[in-house]
Amino acid sequence: MADSPGSPALEGRGVDESTGRRSVPKPAELALLAGVFVVAACGLVYELAAAALASYVLGDSVLQFSTVIGSYLFAMGVGSWLSRYFKEQLPTQFLRIELLIALVGGALPAALLLINAYRPEIFQASLYAMVLLIGTLVGLEIPLVMRILRQHLGMRQLVSDVLTYDYLGALAVSIAFPLWLVPQLGLVRTGLLFGFMNLLVAAWTLWLFRAVVLHVRAYWIVWFLTTVAMALGWSQANRFTTLAEDRMFGDTVVLADSTPYQRIVLTNGPWGMRLFLNGNLQFSQQDEYRYHEALVHPVASAFGGDGPKKVAVLGGGDGMAVRELLRYPSVESITLVELDPAMTRLFASDERLVRLNGAALQSPRVKVVNEDAFQWLEEVDEVFDIIVVDFPDPTNFSIGKLYSRSFYALLSHHLSASGYAVVQSTSPLVARESFWSVEATIAAAGLSTRPYHAHVPSFGEWGFIVASHRPFRMPERLPPGLRFLDMAGLPGLFEFPLDMQKVPAKVNRLSDQTLVQTYAREWGAD
Repeated sequence: MADSPGSPALEGRGVDESTGRRSVPKPAELALLAGVFVVAACGLVYELAAAALASYVLGDSVLQFSTVIGSYLFAMGVGSWLSRYFKEQLPTQFLRIELLIALVGGALPAALLLINAYRPEIFQASLYAMVLLIGTLVGLEIPLVMRILRQHLGMRQLVSDVLTYDYLGALAVSIAFPLWLVPQLGLVRTGLLFGFMNLLVAAWTLWLFRAVVLHVRAYWIVWFLTTVAMALGWSQANRFTTLAEDRMFGDTVVLADSTPYQRIVLTNGPWGMRLFLNGNLQFSQQDEYRYHEALVHPVASAFGGDGPKKVAVLGGGDGMAVRELLRYPSVESITLVELDPAMTRLFASDERLVRLNGAALQSPRVKVVNEDAFQWLEEVDEVFDIIVVDFPDPTNFSIGKLYSRSFYALLSHHLSASGYAVVQSTSPLVARESFWSVEATIAAAGLSTRPYHAHVPSFGEWGFIVASHRPFRMPERLPPGLRFLDMAGLPGLFEFPLDMQKVPAKVNRLSDQTLVQTYAREWGAD
């Protein structure tokens, strides 16, 4: 039978005497509801951190986020189902769960980085084991909180109050995680920060229910030791991350930064400076000139007349392609479109990197635009003589859209009638079908194609495709000072041996993105 107005269960609870409804919750209730906000935020952070690390290490961010989130939600369901077997000492049970989540969740990013550095073969199994464990524990939290609120504090509007705070916590973290937490703290400290927040909930539970929790002193000791361990982890987070990444990349990490878009790591070793984005090698100082000369000069030198005047570079935030284009006195303007402003800031300001790109991003002829290239092409009405497309390989659907027929159709509208575009197109040896899929997709957009390849030791055989409104004509000369290309060797780049010759391949469309699947299959089998 429900409590009536003025009954002992409602005394001092801010009850409206005319309706018998609670108007203002007691401080203890507010604190527990704030705890619901915190535990929801913490649970989502651990889920996002696991998915982000999976995308860094395993690639294909869409697949990794989907499978990690799906596994986490399944585990939460298991935890909710198991909560029915927790019938006694609910505050004690909740306390134990909070301490476990603080320890396992707070240590998750650091533990996974360490596992990937020293035992990469068990990374995926470890990832899902931790996700399932944390998801199960988080799934236990909310049902236990609801039962504690009902049994010990007699709350009425239970489900709506708890779910409101739960959803608010999830909203706050979903916004803060990419925009502030990871860029400012990094994944390791983000995990530890929210581990501390779980510890705060545990401390509040210990204090509030000190009369009913068994072995209070022992739990305070456990709480203190866990807090000390996590504080030590916080103080050593940078050293730990550097150690793990040194081991992972094989060279000394000289710069590491997490942005809302990617993890940027710069290393220095026997091969000089090397750049990694989300764990994938982008260039090596020892042979990057081979790649960038092959990318730029066949089309820029083939333009004819006095040379190209107006150029666009899509991707290529390191400025290396821009460096090569600045060799042409005819070039009046270069528009570099790079999504991540951290990349262009880094390669325009860091002395080591400025030396590599010849201060290209500081040139008055260069304009930097930090936008999504697809969206930028939809918005601008400019036409270019040369367009250099230097995106990362299509490892996921967000990048795969930049290899779609729709993207190349947009590209064609911004390419002058006599102009040339060039697209980096992965390895025609390792990913043969993927390479020819890019060629088929460009052709499907109505552009003439001319594929070619070059050997870059860091990557092996690498492919490029010329796209234009007119047939490609071989250059008659190249700019002076090149280290790789010469007129004698240039025609050989356009000849394909038997194991790289054209094979049937599907057009990559936004509606299906078959290229992403083909690429994952071919590189995964390597």
